Amino acid sequence: MMEAAPLISHFETYLPFTEEEIALINNRIHRKRIKRREYLMRAGDICRHYTFVIEGVLRMFGIDEQGREHNILFAAEGDWIADISSFHSTRPGFSNIQALEPSEIIQIEQDDLYYLFINIPKLDRVFKVVTEDKYVELQDRIFQDISSTGLERYLYFLEKYPKLGSRLPNTQIASYLGITPEFLSMIRKELVSGK
Repeated sequence: MMEAAPLISHFETYLPFTEEEIALINNRIHRKRIKRREYLMRAGDICRHYTFVIEGVLRMFGIDEQGREHNILFAAEGDWIADISSFHSTRPGFSNIQALEPSEIIQIEQDDLYYLFINIPKLDRVFKVVTEDKYVELQDRIFQDISSTGLERYLYFLEKYPKLGSRLPNTQIASYLGITPEFLSMIRKELVSGK
């Protein structure tokens, strides 16, 4: 079985790859299953991988001085997650990355990724687009946080993550939105009743 098949399918939504390039990628990735609540990274660790989600949901979050968790982003099927700052600087990161569901992932270590960039130049272009898309996502999220109501942020969340509204508990979504789970319940009830 080709370990990289789901990843290659994802890459080929951007550009086609030759059999030789696919073989190179397949030899440089690690595919594995992780349990619900398993950490891929904790604050203070150095991020060593870009992680692609085949199945499941991961979250990136920080913890404030009062011990409250604040979700920064989610990654579900066909999405990427990494503490990019830590990955590129090889310094300890501030983020935690954890599975919210049993998940299957593919990881690419830094040395392997850079090897692939040198040997498959178009993969470098694909990752540039992937990284730019994540940057745009975070920019949009910041704009939503500073200029939108809780209801508007929730509607944006449903637009950005259409499959996660029913998969994640209120506590996880509320943490992402910066509101309480109780307020999120009120928003959901208002949307259902049409008020």
